[in-house]
Amino acid sequence: MSDMKTCFKRVDYDLSNLLHYLDIGDVGLPDIQRPFVWSNAKVRDLFDSMYRGFPVGYFLFWENAQTNGVKQIGVGAKAHSAPSRLIVDGQQRLTSLYAVFRGKRVLDEDYRERKIEIAFCPRTGAFEVADAAIKRDPEWIPNISELWASGNSSFKMVKGFLKTLGAKAALSDDEEEHISHNLDRLFDLQKYPFTALEIAATVDEEQVADIFVRINSEGVKLNQADFLLTLLSVFWDQGRAELEQFCRRSRQPPAAGGQASPFNHFIEPDPDQMLRVSVALGFSRGRLQSVYQVLRGKDLETGQFSAEHRDAQFNVLREAQAKALDLTCWHQFLSALVGAGYRSGEMISSRNALLYAYAVYLIGRTQCRVPEHQLQKVIGRWFFFASLTGRYTSSPESVMDGDLNRLRGVNDAARFVAVLDELIGNQLTGDFWTTTLPADLNSSSARNPALFAYVAAQNRLSAPVLFSHKKVSDLLDPALKTRKKALERHHLFPRGWLKKQGEEDLKVINQMANYALLEWPENIDISDDPPQVYVPKIKARFSADEWRRMHDLHALPEGWEQMTYPDFLMARRKLMADIVRRGFETLR
Repeated sequence: MSDMKTCFKRVDYDLSNLLHYLDIGDVGLPDIQRPFVWSNAKVRDLFDSMYRGFPVGYFLFWENAQTNGVKQIGVGAKAHSAPSRLIVDGQQRLTSLYAVFRGKRVLDEDYRERKIEIAFCPRTGAFEVADAAIKRDPEWIPNISELWASGNSSFKMVKGFLKTLGAKAALSDDEEEHISHNLDRLFDLQKYPFTALEIAATVDEEQVADIFVRINSEGVKLNQADFLLTLLSVFWDQGRAELEQFCRRSRQPPAAGGQASPFNHFIEPDPDQMLRVSVALGFSRGRLQSVYQVLRGKDLETGQFSAEHRDAQFNVLREAQAKALDLTCWHQFLSALVGAGYRSGEMISSRNALLYAYAVYLIGRTQCRVPEHQLQKVIGRWFFFASLTGRYTSSPESVMDGDLNRLRGVNDAARFVAVLDELIGNQLTGDFWTTTLPADLNSSSARNPALFAYVAAQNRLSAPVLFSHKKVSDLLDPALKTRKKALERHHLFPRGWLKKQGEEDLKVINQMANYALLEWPENIDISDDPPQVYVPKIKARFSADEWRRMHDLHALPEGWEQMTYPDFLMARRKLMADIVRRGFETLR
C-alpha cells in the first residue's frame, strides 16, 4: 500500500474574511511571486465577473511553518509579523481585490506605489477604469473603493447616490428601485464566496515550488525564467531581492549627488532578464529549461537530485549574478553601445540583443580578461552586428546557446575576439552589404533594425544633421530635455507633394529611404515643397565641401532632387547600406 497522502485541504471563505486576514497580516505572500498588481483593465474585468456571479478561480495557500522571506500585501505595517498562510497561487487576484476594497496602495510593475480606481454605473451595472470624463459624470461612482473604505452602510450609500442623481433629473420609482438593487449587489461583493486549497505546513519549500510550477505550467503562461525565479525565492531569497532592487533602481534617476545607480537611457530590465544574463555567464547556457533542473540539484548525467549538487550550482549562479549586477560592468557595457553609435533605448529594436551582448561582454571581461579599451570596440561591434541582423529575433535561446558553445572554454583575449569576428564574418559577407541590406531597407517600418544601424553609423561617422552644421550624435543625446524633439524624421519627397502626384500608398510614401533627420524648424520651413524647389534655396547656405560631405553622409545620390521618386528610393537604399558598412568598419 502507498503511504502517500493528500498534502492539502479545501477551505471556503467569503471575501470579507480574506480581506480581514490580509488586514491583520495573517495571510502573506511568499517570495515565489512578486507583489505586482494587474493592469487596471484586468481588475475592472475581475469585478465585472464577480458582479455577474461568475466564478473567478480559486486560491492556493500554504500553511506557514517559517517566516523567512515573506512579503506582506499592500504597503504599511501589519498586526501579525508572521503570516500563518502564504499565497502560492492567486496572488494577483487577491492583491487587486485588497487594493480596491481597502483603497490601499500597491506596487505596480515599475515598483511604484499606486492606487487602482475602478468606476461603476449603477443605472447600467457597468464597470470602467476611471477617467476624467467619468469623474465628472454624476451617473458614475468614480472610485468604488469609497463604498467599503468609508465604513458607511449600504442604506446610507444608496440614499446618498440617489439624492445626488436626483438633483440632476427626477427619477421614477422603477429607476430608483433598479439603481438601488444594482448598488446593493455591488456592496454585497464583499460576501463573494471563494475556495482555497491549503497546502500543509509539513510540505517543504522545494515541494511548494514544484507545486507552483506544476499548477502554473497548466495553462498560465510562465516561462523558464519564472521557474528559476521561483527557485531563487525558495533557496536564495537574497539573490531574488538583489535582482529586484537592481531593476527597481534602474527605473528611477538617482538624486543629485546620490549613490551610483543602474539607471540608464537604454533599458529598464526586469528580474528575469537580468537572470538570463547571469545564467549565460555562469552556466554558458542560453536555454533555461535545463538550468532549472540543475538548480534543483539534478545531476544531468545520473538524473539524481542532491542538496550538495544544488548548493554548488547556486554558488555558481551567485558568483555570476554578482558580476552581472556590478554597476561598473553594467555602465561600461552600456558605454560600449554609445561608442557603437547607439545613443538610447529609442534605437534598440531588440532587448534580447542588448542583454545577450551584455553576457558576452561579461565573458570577455571576467573570463577572457580582454583589456577594457579593446573590449569596448569588440562589444560595440558585436552589438551593432547582432542588432543589424536581428540575430536574437527568432529562436533567441537556441541562437545564444550556439554562441555560448563557441565561447565555452575560451579563456584568453585573442581567442575571444577571433571567435566573435568569425561569427560576424560568416554573416556580414559582400552579398549582405550589396544585396541583403538594401533589401532590408525597403521598408516603411519605424522600428527597423537596419534603420537604427544607419543612424548609429551616421553617429560613428560624425555626420552633420541634414541642412545643418550640428552633429546628429549631439542632437540625439538622451540627456537633452526639450519641448519638441531636437531632430525629426522628415520626408525628403514630402508626403503632401507625393499625394498630389497621385501616390496614395503610405507604405511607399513612408519608405525609410525617403526619410532624413532634420532639426524641427527646418522641417517646418520645407513643408510640402518638392526637392527641386527647396533644395536650391538651402544649398546656398553651405560651401561646396560642406554640401558634398552632407550629401555623402546622408546617402543622397548626386542630383537626387531631380530624380523620379522610385529611382531615388532604389539609389538611396544602396547608399544607405554603404553608410552602415562604413560606420560598422570604424569599429574594427
